[in-house]
Amino acid sequence: MEHRKIGSTVSDFLNAPEAPSPAPHAPGASVRHTRAKGEPRFPDGPKADPAGSHFERRIRSFQPRRSRVTAGQADALQRLWPKWGLDIDGQQVIDLPELFGNDRPVVLEIGFGMGEATAQMAATDPDTNILAVDVHTPGQGNLLGLADRNGLSNVRVGNGDAIILLREMLTSDSLDGLRVYFPDPWPKKRHHKRRLIQPEFLTLAATRLKPGALVHCATDWEPYAEQMLEVLTAHPDFENTQADGGFAARPEYRPLTRFEGQGLDKGHVVNDLLFRRVPHQDR
Repeated sequence: MEHRKIGSTVSDFLNAPEAPSPAPHAPGASVRHTRAKGEPRFPDGPKADPAGSHFERRIRSFQPRRSRVTAGQADALQRLWPKWGLDIDGQQVIDLPELFGNDRPVVLEIGFGMGEATAQMAATDPDTNILAVDVHTPGQGNLLGLADRNGLSNVRVGNGDAIILLREMLTSDSLDGLRVYFPDPWPKKRHHKRRLIQPEFLTLAATRLKPGALVHCATDWEPYAEQMLEVLTAHPDFENTQADGGFAARPEYRPLTRFEGQGLDKGHVVNDLLFRRVPHQDR
């Protein structure tokens, strides 16, 4: 019953009227634009490959998804990217208080999909800044549009590889939390090396998380949930917030999305993990 209640709240939030799309496109229509060779898709929006060839080639945990951008999403990208967008180019160190215009706590969210849950969390906790990172252009535009329509000044949208962001662009102890919701499970055994939650990733993330910061993961792929639990439990920089050392109940602040609700109705099991960054230790 609690799931249904929260799902209804999120639905009400997401069904807020959308800003009118610029003519001549009809609302919700996809954008087709014939570009000259080398012309950027959105001149004032996110770059196609912000880090370029500056960094080493390595196995990535994500695959860019190519899908159509609606007129409303394109409008949001053009209007709002210069204000609320960030290309992860690895060429600068970010001053988070300057980026958000305040010194409130900052949580990094890696992989936000279409941004509905991110927008809901930002609305219910305006005193927490959310740096949301993804490579999906329609989702970037959708989240910017949601932030704009709902007055969410505590959201910034990052475009690119979160590993480069963590390693090259954030300073030590700069984050108050990390959220990884429903990452690609890479279910085939030969692809497990592509999964994001690995010891090396956690070691990097730990350098950017303040002591006491929460790492919150959620997945509906049970084998991946078990791996997450095993890897996080074994890592010396993190401790499980659950006394029994197991999975956590879904916190109220993480909304139940439409897709997650549909999965639960079909009998899928969603597991949440809540781990805390332990105080620094001399090694």
